Amino acid sequence: MTESQDTQSRLDDVRAQLRAVHRVRGRSLEQAVRRSRRLLPREVRRDAQVLVRAEQALGHPLLQMQTDMDAVRRAQDNVQRHLDSIDLADRRRGRLLGLAGVLAFNFLVVGALFLGWLIWSGQV
Repeated sequence: MTESQDTQSRLDDVRAQLRAVHRVRGRSLEQAVRRSRRLLPREVRRDAQVLVRAEQALGHPLLQMQTDMDAVRRAQDNVQRHLDSIDLADRRRGRLLGLAGVLAFNFLVVGALFLGWLIWSGQV
């Protein structure tokens, strides 16, 4: 397997992992990174941009020779390490707990307002 095919398969792996973790779609890595921009920390975003530039350079033989493959590998490792560290079950649990907290607070406020109305109208 040539180096460009290996690099392209690694970039496809990053795109698939972005899709699995952040649920972003895109035909290319550039679209996937653009759609997951706010979900990535600044350092990981910078590394993802290195990968996007490498993907664009893979189509051009002269640009491909100028691309620093060590930097691309490091950036790919950093992005994948970050995406591997995200616990999807914990994220899902956090969303459910946040929703439950909002609902409980709303019920308390509505109950307190209803009780206040009962006291104010002389029902209690």
